[in-house]
Amino acid sequence: MDQARFDAIRLARSPRIGPVTFRQLIGRFGSAREALRALREVAEEGAITAEVEAVARLGGRWLVWGDVDYPALLAETEDAPPVLTYRGDITLAGQRCVAMVGARNASAAACRFARALARELAGEGLVIVSGLARGIDTAAHQGAEARTVAVIAGGLDSRYPPENAALQEQIAGAALLIAEQPPATEPKARYFPHRNRVIAGLSRATIVVEAAPKSGSLITARLAGEYGREVLAVPGSPLDPRAQGCNLLIREGATLIQSAADVLEALSSLDPRAGRRAPQVPLFAPETPAVAPADPADILALLGPVPVPLDELIRQSGQPSAAVQMALLELELAGRLERHAGGRVSLIA
Repeated sequence: MDQARFDAIRLARSPRIGPVTFRQLIGRFGSAREALRALREVAEEGAITAEVEAVARLGGRWLVWGDVDYPALLAETEDAPPVLTYRGDITLAGQRCVAMVGARNASAAACRFARALARELAGEGLVIVSGLARGIDTAAHQGAEARTVAVIAGGLDSRYPPENAALQEQIAGAALLIAEQPPATEPKARYFPHRNRVIAGLSRATIVVEAAPKSGSLITARLAGEYGREVLAVPGSPLDPRAQGCNLLIREGATLIQSAADVLEALSSLDPRAGRRAPQVPLFAPETPAVAPADPADILALLGPVPVPLDELIRQSGQPSAAVQMALLELELAGRLERHAGGRVSLIA
């Protein structure tokens, strides 16, 4: 592995460095190496060397934000992962991807529908993205066969749920398996929302087949909406609690779909150029000339525990956007700032 990629991984694994901060540091300092030199606390080289070796032993490879084969649709999202590991054919992630998610305790009818829908969409040239969970996810992967992407919440060596271990290995060999977390990371609850954003970010549309009102599937659908992607939902009986989430999505404006033809019709209205743009900031080149940051104390005074949009901070501070971004970066590195979906930030008490 070349030094630039090693430095990028080390920067991404350093304390308090999230996706937004990672890109801002690259933009400010021009390279991961220069960013590491500017930080007070960074990941140990030995730990990163061990992680790189572990990925290699697993037969995995690295995908770093800014790589030419980093999926363009995912790169467009504000919280795109700085680094990913994968096994399989990475070109699948750059093709026409559609996410399919739903209940873990899905009904037999819903699983059968999801499997058939995934098979038909794959036959039309689409790639089905899901999270390898029980129920709808499993059915979607099975239906799509070699045209599927499985995004898991743990490291490449995790097996969750255990009964999908064989399916996971099959996908890694014939399709594509993606993990954001390092090897030896178990899929804890806090990692599943991160996995969901990758599923939504890779996909032009997210199909929800069966889901409860408060479920991870609806989180994925919400993220897809925030990314400006299509949200499609399969209607269900109002008497089945597992259909309430889908019916709620439809009531709130999601497109009702009942067949592969409905999905293809919804996708036909999308701009065919979507997802073809490269990341806006090359990984190892400065984004803009150096900009003096606004006074962090002035920005701090505008923040509180309630998340506020970045645009509002810029308006109230009267400072250029780049200057406010740099001040927020300093506050985040100091452990004072928390970032939220939708470009909002809040103060950490």
